[in-house]
Amino acid sequence: MRTLFCLAAALTLMTTACSTMKPKAAAGDLPAQSLKWKSARAGEMKYLLYVPADYDAKSGKRWPLMLALHGAGERGTNVQRVAIHGPMSLVKKGTNFPFIIVAPLCPAGERWQNDSLSLLLDNVTQKLAVDAKRVYLTGLSMGGYGTWSLGITQPERFAAIVPICGGGTMIDVILGSRDKTQALKSLPVWAFHGAKDNVVPLAESERMVDSLKKLGVKEVKLTVYPNAEHNSWTETYNNPELYEWLLKHQR
Repeated sequence: MRTLFCLAAALTLMTTACSTMKPKAAAGDLPAQSLKWKSARAGEMKYLLYVPADYDAKSGKRWPLMLALHGAGERGTNVQRVAIHGPMSLVKKGTNFPFIIVAPLCPAGERWQNDSLSLLLDNVTQKLAVDAKRVYLTGLSMGGYGTWSLGITQPERFAAIVPICGGGTMIDVILGSRDKTQALKSLPVWAFHGAKDNVVPLAESERMVDSLKKLGVKEVKLTVYPNAEHNSWTETYNNPELYEWLLKHQR
């Protein structure tokens, strides 16, 4: 029997103490100053949680986890909107996945933020019987952008990522290649896009895939649906090969 929960997590971000200082400049250096601060930002992230029918936290078995990010149209306060598209929509129809699935809700007027998603992942992997070597990331449209961003900046966290009809920024690729070279090069990526997408151009996915290939990422590919417009996620998530591909990978 499928299990689907609606949960909310409180997230808090902390930084360090507040003061100003004026250090002495060495000969030839420009005058420099420093500002330190202490602040706290609390927030809440609602999410839907699916666990497989035979999930048993006491069994000792560790389960793969999929973090699924929705698109801009599902933002708001009603967490059930997360299940309009994507993996959770299939759960509602009766699909039994061999994953734990975490599907957070992005508030209205906002976009996916890496810091809050990281806190959510930390919380869920601590509470549930998650196999940390098999954590997967996917998202559609705005969630595709979120997948590119989080996946490239924190490649060491994921066994594979699947961005759908999204895009990314080149600075993430550049910094990822410098700061986390080996983790990024070993991150499997399977991107999807519709050739006739008039919301997010196909060029967005092509640019990201081409950049990763040039960096030497070992496994990166792009599937283009020649007749699809923006909705390239339905065919993607309905394809059993996607989940078989994910489960072949571990970090």
